[in-house]
Amino acid sequence: MGRKKQGKSVRPENKGKDRRHKVKGKSLETFTEEMHTAVEASLHPEEGAEAVTVKLPCPLAMWDLGHCDPKRCTGRKLVRKGFVRNLRINQRFNGLILSPMGTKYVTPADREIVAQNGLAVIDCSWAKLEETPFNKMVGSHPRLLPYLVAANPVNYGKPCKLSCVEAFAATFCIVGFEDLAVLLLNKFKWGRVFLELNKVLLERYASCQSEEELLSAEKEYLSAAPEEDEFDPFDVDSGRECMNLNRPRCANEDEDDSSEEADVSDDNEDEVEDEKTESGDESSKPSHEENASKL
Repeated sequence: MGRKKQGKSVRPENKGKDRRHKVKGKSLETFTEEMHTAVEASLHPEEGAEAVTVKLPCPLAMWDLGHCDPKRCTGRKLVRKGFVRNLRINQRFNGLILSPMGTKYVTPADREIVAQNGLAVIDCSWAKLEETPFNKMVGSHPRLLPYLVAANPVNYGKPCKLSCVEAFAATFCIVGFEDLAVLLLNKFKWGRVFLELNKVLLERYASCQSEEELLSAEKEYLSAAPEEDEFDPFDVDSGRECMNLNRPRCANEDEDDSSEEADVSDDNEDEVEDEKTESGDESSKPSHEENASKL
């Protein structure tokens, strides 16, 4: 008797793994609504309520290498306020990652990646880049930032040496979420200065349609930037006129002199009146000897 041949068992598909990698992202319309809600909550907190953590419409993360001073680290401050979460070394991040390991630059085309999966930075010291394990902090979308100038107190005015909050803000501005950049920068006294220093560049980058156009805008800006010439203010043959910048320049010096004299005379009159009032007050007050004689 032959044994009945059983049909081949079909192994069920493992759909759980696919679900983990195919998470449905939110639409840009939903993201924009949540962004405006977060901004309004940060600008107009409820009266009488304690400080509530504002929920951002996308996740922000950071690999903290512990190189920076905790009191000056902008990334740690954002973590304490609940805007950013810490990542472990070798922990993967599926959103946009600002890292030197990137080969592409942040462009407006990354808008949907940021909206759906978020943004991450690497918090390390600029003086310790060689010993930073960038290969252990990876993800799906590593990116580089174009030329920008730092406004943080540690590296103020230095090109490209941005802090964590400046890197977050720059990316948000380039992809079109400037409100989120303002929200984060408002947590620092100098935050708005970053937007003022880089206003022209950020607007140009945000209007680019491709990476090539962005790099072209960066190159055009750097080539057009005026170079500072060495100038000796004591060189009488230079042909340049020097003046004290602390003193406003006036057209008519005579008028200034007369006005100054008038001011001085007014001051003198005020002093005379003050002396008269003081002498009158003293004469009206009885002396200690008169009081004693009355007693």
